[in-house]
Amino acid sequence: MAISPGLIGALIGLVVGIVEYRIVSGLVIGALRRTDPSKTQAERDDYERRIGLVRVALVVLMIGVTPVLGYVIGQTVFG
Repeated sequence: MAISPGLIGALIGLVVGIVEYRIVSGLVIGALRRTDPSKTQAERDDYERRIGLVRVALVVLMIGVTPVLGYVIGQTVFG
């Protein structure tokens, strides 16, 4: 049974997306926490909620989209 070039591309894209997420999320979320302008607990809670939304967006864009791009590239170039 042969493995599709698209699946290999998707697997490579997944690995690249996970590594990319770890690096970028560490930098972006760390910078956001260092520059937190909150003065009250309610402001801090709202800021943390927004950081959570940024984290979700990064996961979707990096870990969700990169394997799809890897699949398309693998299938197009090698399939």
